[in-house]
Amino acid sequence: MARRFVVEADGGSRGNPGPAGYGAVVLDAETGEPLAEVAEYIGTATNNVAEYKGLIAGLRAAHALDPEAEVRVRMDSKLVIEQMSGRWKIKHPDMRPLAAEAKAIMPPGQLTYEWIPREKNKHADRLANEAMDAGKRGEQWQPKVPPGGTPAAGAPEAAAPADDALAEPAATGAPAVGWGAADLGTPATFVLLRHGETPLTPEKRFSGSGGTDPGLSDVGRHQAERVAAALAARGTIQAIVTSPLRRCRETAEAVARRLGLDVRVEEGLRETDFGAWEGLTFAEVKERHPDDLEAWLASSKVAPTGGGESFAAVTRRVALSRDKLIARYTGRTVLLVTHVTPIKTLVRLALGAPPETLFRMELSAASLSAVAYYTDGNASLRLLNETAHLR
Repeated sequence: MARRFVVEADGGSRGNPGPAGYGAVVLDAETGEPLAEVAEYIGTATNNVAEYKGLIAGLRAAHALDPEAEVRVRMDSKLVIEQMSGRWKIKHPDMRPLAAEAKAIMPPGQLTYEWIPREKNKHADRLANEAMDAGKRGEQWQPKVPPGGTPAAGAPEAAAPADDALAEPAATGAPAVGWGAADLGTPATFVLLRHGETPLTPEKRFSGSGGTDPGLSDVGRHQAERVAAALAARGTIQAIVTSPLRRCRETAEAVARRLGLDVRVEEGLRETDFGAWEGLTFAEVKERHPDDLEAWLASSKVAPTGGGESFAAVTRRVALSRDKLIARYTGRTVLLVTHVTPIKTLVRLALGAPPETLFRMELSAASLSAVAYYTDGNASLRLLNETAHLR
């Protein structure tokens, strides 16, 4: 049986627009016990923006607790409930990206929406006002209920960052203080395997999720067998998760045969959609779309020509998959078979590095990298672009 949660969310603005904040609480649907609280002061915004951000934060908190839970969302915002239920059109341009972000967090089949009067939404309303009061004092709101519902011991945990439509996802938490930090147990370790070569790889052509979905070449299949043998010799992989694209699935299947494991597909691990650049070399893109390429190189929020994905959009997608997989595979070592951009994104988020770091890493076909994720939210880069198994 899937777990069942209730998410109550709210947002407010003192001025509309004015100083604004949101609050959300995740409740156990059976007992009503609060399992997690989130709230944040978001600066100047409208009531509706704050309400949507409250919804996003609540859904993310529920997703972090159990990505497969059934969630009933209750809010006193008729606008948000009707729009998210699909009964009202989303006409305001500021609401569309927020609604899209909320819809991407959990599959629609796991969600239901219910409007409730304001007097029945007091918990979330209180959290939103606490966040606005904290922002007025120049402070950050602190939760009383940490994720999981266990009473906080010692200093309260910091609130999750604001969920802006173009905000940078959290790296993985604040750095541990010194080497004497408490024993946090076995981390979830992601061994990151870039797929083997395809016919496009040696030609250095853009090959994302919007192109022809090529399979492995003969060289790529040989690389997959070599990395499978190396991973079998290490004997540490406990599960395999792959991007849905063919080159990754073929690489993952080669490893799975050697290790005797099943393969799970994770949509969020797919490569960037490079739009009209799919199949082109960098030089060809520079010749055909010079202004678009220059803008893309200068900003992570710019998408490739023809409706591709920006690196900012990919980062949000990959971070959601990261959080879901960390929750699923706590304390285990998992092989993620994916692509250049998702691997670089996981590495840079683990390091807390800026977006331009994506252009400063080299990842060879069939290379291995690794990141460990601890229960306090910290991450440790263990390996980057290892190719010894191919030599």
